[in-house]
Amino acid sequence: MRFLLDAEQRAFADALHAMLTAADTPAVIRSWSRGDHARGRALWSRIAEAGVFGLAVPEEYGGLGPRPVELAVAFVELGRHAVPGPLAETVGAAVLLGDRAPAGRFLPGLAAGKETATVAAPTGYALDGDVASLRLLPAPDGLYLSTAAPGPVRRSLDPARRLTRLAPAGELLGTGAPYDRALTWIRLATAAQALGVGLALLDRTVTHVQQRTQFGVPIGSFQAVKHRLADAKTALEFARPLLFGAAVSLRPAEVAAAKLTACEAAYRTARTALHLHGAIGYTAEYDLSLWLTKARALRSTWGTPHECRDLVLTEGLQRG
Repeated sequence: MRFLLDAEQRAFADALHAMLTAADTPAVIRSWSRGDHARGRALWSRIAEAGVFGLAVPEEYGGLGPRPVELAVAFVELGRHAVPGPLAETVGAAVLLGDRAPAGRFLPGLAAGKETATVAAPTGYALDGDVASLRLLPAPDGLYLSTAAPGPVRRSLDPARRLTRLAPAGELLGTGAPYDRALTWIRLATAAQALGVGLALLDRTVTHVQQRTQFGVPIGSFQAVKHRLADAKTALEFARPLLFGAAVSLRPAEVAAAKLTACEAAYRTARTALHLHGAIGYTAEYDLSLWLTKARALRSTWGTPHECRDLVLTEGLQRG
């Protein structure tokens, strides 16, 4: 089966790419990493105006969705530009709140970008809990809105991923939180981000090897370099149809397979990019590092490779 974007979806991706290119996201990422969120909030509003968060919000609450395929299209571009913030978590929050009484209280703000949401992982830590206006804490007895101040910020491998532990006390928004469905959407968004990160790393590395010379010729002309880049390109292109196939089905195992494949492809591309850039790739001042660290962080967030493989194998055995 071929998964090709239609003209409207391609135009949407192109518009987001142009907007994010003009936004100078490396500068936004560095400000966000230092705890200065002004530029990131401004970019967040523009992303919301483009309709990205509305793709996870039903129309009756001011959204455009649910439209998982278009959401995947958008998140590939967000990953391509390494946009910081609780992007996938806001999507998960929209899904968690969608079937509940407080939906009308929160979802219009999420779709419009007036609210920023995060969701605690099973570890109790949440991304950007110090920034989010909505901090959701799924628990065995229901879904809580964490109203207490979050714990201190813990640094991640990716400087732009700022983790905080959410306080368990708060307002009970409802019982029987549909956490599995929200996790599926979060993983889909994370997989799309990872694919975008990998594509950006590949593009930057191809440009670099065309400019860097050894023995009087560009290193991109060396057969070994071509093979490394071809392998990275193949892995990323193999992940693309799995991502959009998972967006069509929204089956948890297919989404887990897409996340596994996209994240592993991005991680492999990151290793190739680092190898071909040489020592400069290790420096935090060089923009490549912003994508290298994100590829590594996304690989394990919201489902490690081992967890995703287990889910795929378990469903395969059950269906067999």
